Amino acid sequence: MSGAVEAFHFLRPWWLLALPAVALLWWWLRPRRAGAAEALADSIAPHLAAALRTGAGRRRRIHPLDLVMVTGLLLGLAAAGPTWSRLPDPLVADTAPLVVALKVTDSMLADDLAPSRLDRARFKILDLIEARAGARTALVAYAGSAHRVAPLTEDPNILRPLLEGLKPQVMPQAGDNPAAAVDLAAEILGDEAGAVLLVLDDVDPSAVPALEDPPVPVLILLAAPDGTGLPQLSGLPVIPLAHDGRDITRIERQLRAAQAAALRDDDRLQWNDRAWWLAWPVALLTLLWFRRGWTMRWRMALLAGLLAPLLGPGQARADGLADWFWTPDQQGQRAETSRDFARAATLYADPYRKAYAMTRAGQYEEAIDILDKLDTPDAAFLQGLAEIRFRRYRPAVRSFETALERRPGWAEAERNLEVAKAIVEYVETTQEQSDTGEDRGIGADDTVFDNETQKGAETQVEQPSEGEAGMPTAEQWMQSIDTDMGDFLKSRFRFDLSESGS
Repeated sequence: MSGAVEAFHFLRPWWLLALPAVALLWWWLRPRRAGAAEALADSIAPHLAAALRTGAGRRRRIHPLDLVMVTGLLLGLAAAGPTWSRLPDPLVADTAPLVVALKVTDSMLADDLAPSRLDRARFKILDLIEARAGARTALVAYAGSAHRVAPLTEDPNILRPLLEGLKPQVMPQAGDNPAAAVDLAAEILGDEAGAVLLVLDDVDPSAVPALEDPPVPVLILLAAPDGTGLPQLSGLPVIPLAHDGRDITRIERQLRAAQAAALRDDDRLQWNDRAWWLAWPVALLTLLWFRRGWTMRWRMALLAGLLAPLLGPGQARADGLADWFWTPDQQGQRAETSRDFARAATLYADPYRKAYAMTRAGQYEEAIDILDKLDTPDAAFLQGLAEIRFRRYRPAVRSFETALERRPGWAEAERNLEVAKAIVEYVETTQEQSDTGEDRGIGADDTVFDNETQKGAETQVEQPSEGEAGMPTAEQWMQSIDTDMGDFLKSRFRFDLSESGS
């Protein structure tokens, strides 16, 4: 909350100059009954004036003009554009990226939380990943040392077998070093506005000083019996593990707050205009004008009618009821927040955000047509993503190269360019092998077709379905892999430790 107060400002502050004018007009037009009563007493006999002043004690304190002028003040504030947060980057997931750092020690095997603290932590992490559908989550395991288990991914199926393989026996060093897990999480997040969730049952007092000023926002999910706290970590948000989803709700709320705080310093993002919030008190005030006896002279009504359009935002339209309160981009953002991307694409006026909504709605070809007319690095980057999903891999390579030309050194574009090139190489190599028969063992007497002259050309190849010759089923492929994930993690963690020189 303190960060939002510090970031509060007005996008169009010159509209604030209208507020003193409205206040002065209010003071000039407001009725003054006391002066009228004194003038009446000077004009007629005192006993007659007293009779005419019957009911003066029940003087009306609020006049219709007061509502008009308060409405004018609110409209002036709305036209000034109050804001305290930025619009989220459409290329970033709906929630902040999260690195889950799980403590894997002997203490986590205690069964005071059935079946054990470690098992309950695993279940809760899986619930959290499913609740964060569409957001990226990475996994880190730590004891005396911290190790990367899985990179940032949106697929919970990748994390599930890795979580099951985490046991104290696979950790190469005993101990309790959450600071190392936080440092590794900060390395995984890089420049992204994310956070780290420490899932633990206790903290070694010697590790507390290293957690007092973490490089990234830190949350703690306490996998311990009810009543157990961590008073030594009073400066960090500690969320006790719950039987229902209350802990997940609190974690998501903290993540949104952490992401909003990080986005305030990103000058590439637009500020979120909150003018529409003031539409609700204005609507409530106008309802009071229908109260019996609340009338206004026609000249005041005419003045209010002329004043309201001048103080209202200039971008408003009257195509429908929603257009009275929200701009097209604000309506599109509301639809996007509700994950109704198809409707958001029809509402957005900004071409870049419209193309992003089309991409999320699966309208890749339409999005590519819009993005191809834009000349920003973000547009080229999004066009590359849309072309990959539309299975146009070579154009995707060109789009990512264009993004790097417009913004040299862009790490995300460089990574996606490597991925797109790898996909092109894989597809062309697969097509060559399919045409020459190398992958099927075609003999010399069989007829084959050479595709060397058309390497790189866009062709359509019908992919064999699972179970056909040369294509193992998913079950067969899984059975061919060593299913003991613990042994794999143990050897991998030992290798990481030897590489770090610890």
